[in-house]
Amino acid sequence: MRVTVIGAGYVGLVTGACFADVGNDVLCIDVDSKKIECLRRGEIFLREPGLDAIVARNSTAGRLQFSMSYDEAAAHASLIFIAVGTPSSEDGSADLSGVLSCARTLGQKIERDTLVVVKSTVPVGTNDQVLAALQKELELRGSNAKVSTASNPEFLKEGAAVDDFMRPDRIVVGVKDATSAETLSALYTPFNRNRDRLLVMDVRSAEFTKYAANAMLALRISFMNEMANMADRLGVDIEEVRYGIGADPRIGPHFLYAGVGFGGSCFPKDLRALARIADDIAEPALLLRAAIKVNERQRGMLFEKIKTFFGGDVQGKTIALWGLAFKANTDDMREAPSLALIDRLTRSGARVRAYDPAATDNARRIFKTTQDIAFTASAREACHGADVLAVITEWLEFRSPDFEWLAATLKSKALFDGRNLYNPAFVRASGLQYFGMGRGRRP
Repeated sequence: MRVTVIGAGYVGLVTGACFADVGNDVLCIDVDSKKIECLRRGEIFLREPGLDAIVARNSTAGRLQFSMSYDEAAAHASLIFIAVGTPSSEDGSADLSGVLSCARTLGQKIERDTLVVVKSTVPVGTNDQVLAALQKELELRGSNAKVSTASNPEFLKEGAAVDDFMRPDRIVVGVKDATSAETLSALYTPFNRNRDRLLVMDVRSAEFTKYAANAMLALRISFMNEMANMADRLGVDIEEVRYGIGADPRIGPHFLYAGVGFGGSCFPKDLRALARIADDIAEPALLLRAAIKVNERQRGMLFEKIKTFFGGDVQGKTIALWGLAFKANTDDMREAPSLALIDRLTRSGARVRAYDPAATDNARRIFKTTQDIAFTASAREACHGADVLAVITEWLEFRSPDFEWLAATLKSKALFDGRNLYNPAFVRASGLQYFGMGRGRRP
């Protein structure tokens, strides 16, 4: 099939590349000339395991092309995906300006019957706005082309997006007619062979499913973080509790990890947008707002542990920090918990020596005016001259360090485990004081 994808960012590029990898002829469009030039040269501007190989393979085969032209976008295919960003507005609502701008521009270019699929994360009713914008532009031109819209939200995890797309848990499509359902069913057949993962529903329900899914996952994380804070005061190990409740099939083991709070481009933004939607319909949405508040508080918990360890004052202390990205296997710093920790530490007079396998360049840009932070080339280098170590991202290379070396290197011989990666007894036996998130011991 011939497919156009508007937006060559995280979602759009993964979508276009994976569609091309099963044989489709895909054109990715973006208004960012630097991004398109990089992609045409075979350079990937984001870190996502496996994506560079798929882009290179399909670009070489001619199945994946890149352009800035909406004329080419409309001419290339009668199946067009909108996959542009929907960042938070000042009031927390999703900013739909990019999505609606795409719709208006497409309406000025489309010359044949076309199905426009919204893959961006959008509030309920956005498809109606997209369709209205398309039809208005077609009417102004006196065009006889018929357009229809559908919803196809993405469920991609950063760091595992390619695998999520190629082997999906579910494929949600919201349609208004049987023809749209048949088109999308045919497109997704290669990803749907060993069992039927296609969930066809009405458009508004599909739009809401994406928000509901992210809200549920965020709620689980915030719940475990709240339990972890109680566990610290009660002398309970939250990891043991996690095993105990995760064994219940009604609960399951996923997304039960206590830590330093969630970040990234989805959960914080989508919870704020969903809370704003609740405001618009006069729904209190108490659980949603509680999850947001718990996460905001959790971002400061590791700093409070470090400050308490030093008697309430970190002035002049040097903190080694392992991890900057909001999660492992990505360079994404958007709303990363490390941002809050670094800000609090440096504002309180501490110095930070930070290392991340992928996100250092992004962090340098964010903290370019911050004086008391240094970025190092290795995890060990970050610990040189440091008083304590704080681990904030669960990178594989941090999972089994030399704790005896750390005990000999860190001046205050203390490790703050923001991801509960380590066995407290083993760490303490190596000569370090250990403080995790809900591991039953407070500084």
